[in-house]
Amino acid sequence: MRIITAVVAMSLALITSVQAEERPQDYRQQMPLTLEGSGPWYRVELPMAVHYAAQHGDLRDLRIFNAQGQAQAYALLAGQSESRDQEQEHGVRWFPLHADAQQGGVPRLRVQRSTDGTLIELTDDQPATAQRQLRGWLLDASAIDVPLVRLNLSWSGGEEGFQRFSIEASDDLQHWRSWGEGQVARLSFGEERIDQRQVELPAQPARYLRLLWHSPQQAPQLDAVTLRSRRQSSSPAPLVWSEPMSAQTVSDGRYEWQLPQALPLERVRITLDEPNTLAPVWFEARSREQDPWRALTNGVLYRLPQDGREVRLDELALPGWTVRQLRLKVDARGGGLGQQAPTAAFAVRATQLVFLARGEPPYRLAVGRSAATSAALPISTLIPDYSAERLAALARAEVDVGAAQAAVADVSATPNTDWKRWGLWAVLLLGVALLAGMAASLLRRPDKG
Repeated sequence: MRIITAVVAMSLALITSVQAEERPQDYRQQMPLTLEGSGPWYRVELPMAVHYAAQHGDLRDLRIFNAQGQAQAYALLAGQSESRDQEQEHGVRWFPLHADAQQGGVPRLRVQRSTDGTLIELTDDQPATAQRQLRGWLLDASAIDVPLVRLNLSWSGGEEGFQRFSIEASDDLQHWRSWGEGQVARLSFGEERIDQRQVELPAQPARYLRLLWHSPQQAPQLDAVTLRSRRQSSSPAPLVWSEPMSAQTVSDGRYEWQLPQALPLERVRITLDEPNTLAPVWFEARSREQDPWRALTNGVLYRLPQDGREVRLDELALPGWTVRQLRLKVDARGGGLGQQAPTAAFAVRATQLVFLARGEPPYRLAVGRSAATSAALPISTLIPDYSAERLAALARAEVDVGAAQAAVADVSATPNTDWKRWGLWAVLLLGVALLAGMAASLLRRPDKG
């Protein structure tokens, strides 16, 4: 049994070593890379020509080779949508809240507001004979329509030490919801003083805030109040577009496109050549010719005058399915898209390639091998101290798409039959068969004991 295990292990090792000997000639298309800056890492924005030339939509058959034909280590990064937080500080108005010193409780208010909801007057609804005591403050945040994340208080007087208060939020001054508790502090030691003025808020919008001190005798006189808001904005994932492709007219109002490769399409852009165009359209798609057509998207494309200028909608979002054939149907009631068959450009999510340059230039990007498996590394493995900031600072390289045809011609000129590789495979298989025969003979030999 140990002999068989050794035979299998040796066979797998030999096969792996043969598979690892990849060459640029194994790939249908090669594109030179132009380097800018000093490496050793380079970042490449992959154009649509690379996606079209690949045999797989996920680019598993992409490789980078140096001048000696050695494969380079690389990573692929798919474009992602980005979210950004924008913070802004706002000065707000504040109003004292008093309560009966004997009874305590929550202050009662009489409120007047302007037509847009801004607080213009707030008075205590307390009896004239009541002994009033400052309980806290009401903050008018009605001019802020985004989530509130931080409160900053500046005060005079009041005792030193820690001051705790409850925070409540409201949109109508009638119904209040708890936002937890806040704490500020003023500490002195000799000639040094420490003020803790900031209180974190739960990142929710509110028109009014009510601050009620746990110990009313500690409630300070406020000198300034600011609120910090946070607005979150997002940008969609970057796209890479193809050149416009002419459609094949199937019938009146029906057109088809055949992509060089099945790709996960994100958007389509139809060229509207004629002004005053209005066209309801439907897109269908499929990955292979034997597959049935299925609905992809629909919408209305137009190019129309409005207020002395021209407005147009010539793009439609797609669900990201992997498709190769697309069919467009145009509703004739809108007048169609013109006399000529329309052209369309297609977009996929942009992909960045990062590779570690080793050996001598020039470096070439190779694609187009159906039997290839992915050789991409995780970006954190390729760059051990990887960070988004370092990625942005990497040297750049560009794919010379215009030189790809010359590279293809050189590859096609080489003989298709690689006798050296076939001979190596023959020797390998013969060796494996010989070892397997020896193992079988040993197993059939009777035990002498």
